[in-house]
Amino acid sequence: YFLRPGRVICKLLCSGEKEVDLAVQSAKAAFKIWSQMSGMERSRVLLEAARIIREQREEIATLETINNGKSIFEARVDIDISWQCLEYYAGLAGSLAGEHIQLPGGSFGYTRREPLGVCAGIGAWNYPFQTACWKCAPALACGNAMVYKPSPFTPISVVKLAEIFTEAGVPKGLFNVVQGGAATGQLLCHHPDVAKISFTGSVPTGSKIMEMAAKGIKPVTLELGGKSPLIIFSDCALENAVNGALMANYLTQGEVCCNGTRVFVERKILDVFTKEVVKRTQKIKVGDPLLEDTRMGALINRPHLDRVQGFIKQAKEQGAEVLCGGDLYVPDDPKLKNGYYMRPCVLGKCTDDMTCVKEEIFGPVMSILPFDTEEEVVERANNTKFGLAGGVFTKDIQKAHRVVAALKAGMCFINNYNVSPVELPFGGYKASGFGRENGRAAIEHYTQLKTVCVEMGDVESVF
Repeated sequence: YFLRPGRVICKLLCSGEKEVDLAVQSAKAAFKIWSQMSGMERSRVLLEAARIIREQREEIATLETINNGKSIFEARVDIDISWQCLEYYAGLAGSLAGEHIQLPGGSFGYTRREPLGVCAGIGAWNYPFQTACWKCAPALACGNAMVYKPSPFTPISVVKLAEIFTEAGVPKGLFNVVQGGAATGQLLCHHPDVAKISFTGSVPTGSKIMEMAAKGIKPVTLELGGKSPLIIFSDCALENAVNGALMANYLTQGEVCCNGTRVFVERKILDVFTKEVVKRTQKIKVGDPLLEDTRMGALINRPHLDRVQGFIKQAKEQGAEVLCGGDLYVPDDPKLKNGYYMRPCVLGKCTDDMTCVKEEIFGPVMSILPFDTEEEVVERANNTKFGLAGGVFTKDIQKAHRVVAALKAGMCFINNYNVSPVELPFGGYKASGFGRENGRAAIEHYTQLKTVCVEMGDVESVF
């Protein structure tokens, strides 16, 4: 592998109506085989896929770095989370069960958890391989098939995942990949043999997918955008809070939906916190993502880089102060001169009505906002259309639990940030979507419940 920033690394044909139908029909045929296997049989195949991913960790991480532009250091973490996700759901596959309910006179009822059929996964470009695993692992564990469409900006690594599933022993066609943009996604959503849609991406696209799914009465899981609050109280462990703020803003070049980009800092420590955050941000090494000491790679493409730069320009026009970064970065290596790099940015003198504070930037831009009281900051934190995540840093554990209980967000962190173990459900409130990925909660979204009522005596008729 080699990195060629700003250049085409591969070309793929978009999947049209014929290809999408072929993928769905192939998955439908595989579903008949897979859904009849026991949970333990499915578990063994998923464990084998996890083993292969673990074995090929370095190769897949390198592929993901070229695919997305994130640092190899982060890509390895993504791949580790991916195989852990498969292992987790492999462990649950054999335990899926309904319940028995005793009724009068020896009669009884029972429930069955049954798979949905062919599920459609539509992924984002910030975590291509990991997002695919988050969607397909619970789907396959429950006995479903999946047709997956990655983002057209990051089409490569999911193809590798499909090859791994084939090698692991899934029925041919159980996990299929189609390529393309909005038109391909629409074909998937409208296809009569697709039973469920799971989407990760922007709010506008999520809204359209929900509309399309509604026409077919199809369940959806939507993991959408965010503008999450990170609340730093004066009684925090300062170094830990600074680390948390960096983790909440700069992973994957800031291109993370749950990032805590509105950093509310209690006024007592505003100056000392800001000074330390700026100092640490300026030390982040930007550049070739395949180098071991790089901590921030390139943004996904030129239009997105221009968009992020536009937010910073607008922030300055609205009165915010650029405390560091925000400018384009040109690495010394001539091979990288066309890459989409920028220095991570900290904005000071921010107010709640600024565009940079209200809208999702999806880049390495942190907005710092002072606050005075707990009641005030909770109200301001919740004053947003989004509700994906939120975080609190404080040594007062009662206050921490009290504040996260008041936050209108689906994923909350206390004295950490952007930690998403596969055992814990992940998803948002309000415009950030609904449904959950990961944890046992995802099982609910990939199965349907059948109730069976068994009469052990004669039927008493009222007629």
